[in-house]
Amino acid sequence: MKRLAFFAALSAAALFSLSQMGCQRGADTNRPNSAAAAPNTNSVKETVDTAAIEKELMRIENDWPRVLKEKDAEAVRRVEADDAVIIYPDGSLGSKAADVKDMETGALSADSWEISDLKVTVLDNDAAVASGRNIIKGGKAKTPDGKTVDISGEYRWIDTFARRNGQWKLVASIGTPVQKPAGATTAPAAVKASPAVSKPAASAERPKP
Repeated sequence: MKRLAFFAALSAAALFSLSQMGCQRGADTNRPNSAAAAPNTNSVKETVDTAAIEKELMRIENDWPRVLKEKDAEAVRRVEADDAVIIYPDGSLGSKAADVKDMETGALSADSWEISDLKVTVLDNDAAVASGRNIIKGGKAKTPDGKTVDISGEYRWIDTFARRNGQWKLVASIGTPVQKPAGATTAPAAVKASPAVSKPAASAERPKP
């Protein structure tokens, strides 16, 4: 009887041990390791100086009328990224090289080029989006065949900026004509132009540095 009781006790102990091991395995496979799940207290959260970024990009955007007036092609070279993707108001694709050429040749001009509704949305330390509206009066664009197109009107646009090597670069831009500007009864002249209008007229959304 004592042997039987002894073996029974051993069996019960073995079963208890196995059941405990099974429970432990279940806990390991269904619950993340506490050490791995614990947040890294040594990591430092990135500090984003939103105000400084907004100020710099607003300065860049508000400088376009001056760039246009002074035909400052160097500003275009400095701010636009070499691989910038630009979509003009007529849907055609532009480039940094095209914008530089337009600025150098004086293909774009205007009696008044006003920027309004300017807003900068900072995504992080190296990316931001700017949007706004251009109000162009007495705007002219010269086409390669020597014709002059009236580009007066209102345009809304969105610019995407990325910080590269410490400098903010325009990497993407798209503009579209406002079909019915506030207080206007007709659409902007640029909207009524033929779809075949060449790039300088199409790029009238605004000069890009």
